[in-house]
Formats: sequence, C-alpha cells, structure tokens
Amino acid sequence: MGERRPIATRELKISKRLAASLAAAGCTPNGISVAGMIAGVLAGAAFWATDASSGAASSGADWSDWGRLWFVLGAVLVQLRLLANMLDGMVAVENDLTSPVGELYNEVPDRVADVAILVGFGHAAGGWPVMGYLAAIAAMMTAYVRAQIVVAGGPQDFCGPMAKPQRMFAVTVAALWCGLLPTSWQPAIAGLALPALMLTLVAAGAAVTAGRRLVRGARVLRNTR
Repeated sequence: MGERRPIATRELKISKRLAASLAAAGCTPNGISVAGMIAGVLAGAAFWATDASSGAASSGADWSDWGRLWFVLGAVLVQLRLLANMLDGMVAVENDLTSPVGELYNEVPDRVADVAILVGFGHAAGGWPVMGYLAAIAAMMTAYVRAQIVVAGGPQDFCGPMAKPQRMFAVTVAALWCGLLPTSWQPAIAGLALPALMLTLVAAGAAVTAGRRLVRGARVLRNTR
C-alpha cells in the first residue's frame, strides 16, 4: 500500500487489538474496505430517510422523533465507515495481508461512501440537495487531485482544511446535533437549517482543500525536476 493517512487513533492499543482480532478471524483488508463502503451507503440512506419520515420542509428544523433517530443512526454509520477505513490498512500492513488490488479497494469504495453520505445529507430534513451534490463533487476533487499528484511522481498529500476526516466529523456533529438536541437549539441562517449550513461549509472547505493540494503538489513536482 502507499503512504497512509496520518490517524492518531491508529496507534491506540485497542485499535491494534481490533485489527489483530479481525485478521485472526479471517477478515481481509479488501472485505473491510467494502464493509466501510456499505456503512457509508447506509449512512446516506439514513440521512435521506430523515426527510421522508419527518415530512419537514428543506429549510425547516422541526423533524419528528423518527427523523431524529435516523440522524443518530446516520452519524453512527459514518463513524463505522471511518473505523473500517482505518482498520483495512492496519490489517493489510501490520498483518502482511497486502494485495495487488488493495489500493483499488482502498480508494474506490471510499469515493462511493463519500458521495452517498454527502448526497444523502443534502436530501436530509433541513438539508439542501444542490449543496449535497456540490459537496460530493468537491470531495471527489480532493481525492482526484491527490491521486494525480501521485501519478505525476509526487507524494500523497492529505492536507485539509476539509479532508475526509474533517468532512465526516462535520457531518457527524451536525447529524448528532439534529438528532439529539431540541428544536429550539436548531440553528437557521437565511432560512437554511444546520444540515444545509454544514454542507455549505464542507463544499467550500473541500474546494479549498483541492486547490491547496494542487498548489502544494505542483510546487513539489517543480522542485524535483
């Protein structure tokens, strides 16, 4: 596998034990990657269900109890997706289970999960579908620029401000806020509820991230020629 994203929790004893347990149970890194993708797709579906179950307008912030439960479930599934993203690499590298197609399994399911989560959040109660699609496109661009720099001979660049961990943190916080806090605590600016506001932040931040990675990568490549 190539350079790995720096993740502090990878060094925790519980993370290493979990990775070792998965390897001992016969779980493959590629299988864990696919499981993470499935969690991401289900998270997007859960977010989408908040609107269908609450009947809330896209700019509203008064969703039903079922809508709140879907928000919380979506947040949990997003974190399970991130856990799988961490564990697939740990199982591969630390248990010598790398494969020729490991990088494909590491990257392609990630992009599917990103799109599913952000588009689903765009269609959530209080969301903004157009901004969900824009956030998904911007997220794809951060990964595309990173990959192209590597193809050109540069290093992996996981810089932010809205790399995958930050994007998923933002979505998780917004989903938990919507699911657990009372209606009176739900912010709204210019008619936009928290999910729409957070997606706007994610889309703008991811666009900045893609541009920043492009500039940094070009600088490195120029200095190596």
